[in-house]
Amino acid sequence: MTTTPSAAAPGRGEPPAATFGRLDAITKGRSVTTETHEALDAERSVLDILDFNLWYGAKQALFDVGMKVPKGKITALIGPSGCGKSTLLRSINRLNDLIDSVRVEGEMLLNGDSIYDPRVDVIELRKRMGMVFQKSNPFPLSVFENVVYPLRIDGERNKAVLEEVCERALRGAALWDEIKDRLHDSALGLSGGQQQRLCIARAIAGDPEVLLMDEPCSALDPIATGKIEDLIDALRGEYTILIVTHNMQQAARTSDYTAFMYLGRIIEYGGTTDLFTKPHLKATQDYITGRFG
Repeated sequence: MTTTPSAAAPGRGEPPAATFGRLDAITKGRSVTTETHEALDAERSVLDILDFNLWYGAKQALFDVGMKVPKGKITALIGPSGCGKSTLLRSINRLNDLIDSVRVEGEMLLNGDSIYDPRVDVIELRKRMGMVFQKSNPFPLSVFENVVYPLRIDGERNKAVLEEVCERALRGAALWDEIKDRLHDSALGLSGGQQQRLCIARAIAGDPEVLLMDEPCSALDPIATGKIEDLIDALRGEYTILIVTHNMQQAARTSDYTAFMYLGRIIEYGGTTDLFTKPHLKATQDYITGRFG
């Protein structure tokens, strides 16, 4: 077992009553350790989060977060609303920098490179990541220009290169066959589900080292949601994906690993099948079975 560094707290061998006491300890402001499953020890990481803390003004939102995000795998963040899932995701590409009151401690490494080093060029950093938000946000441009936008801002002007990347990204987003005859039409004319897949195409066009998804299906109907989930599954292995979802069934269907968060802390982190069928902690089991949250 690998235990994320933090203050002393009950471990894997404790009785169920003590494990449930972790949540009581958290509500009282005490530190706890993350229960990290051994399966993660064998994985090569793309992203390493090390004792990361974040404050909005005087209010602390993330506490001693430590986790590795495995290369080529899909990792889901689950937990009650307000537990810090989206805050953690937005911290990775430093979107929280836009909030004046934010202060952070700890470290994040992207393939060994510091994300929070003061010398980091944040614009260049974000080029190494893809981001997909809850609500699709296509630009008021053509489908083609939406997809190749990351290359345009990087100075690419070769038409052949742009066309190749556009087709590859749209195929990767399972959208090419649907809209290959509409590449020069406005992206705003696509359906909601198509717009979200277009945003995924735009995110992968720059060949990101990690793809961040913040509840990408929350605004979609069941049919569109199914297509996005199929797409996420198809991207497995080719991209490293970290996805925030409020839908535990979606996490179970799509992810290789799952981290359960509560009040700004990662409680348990392991293989998705193990976490959902035989979690180490009673607190995790109680959340997954709907006893709280």
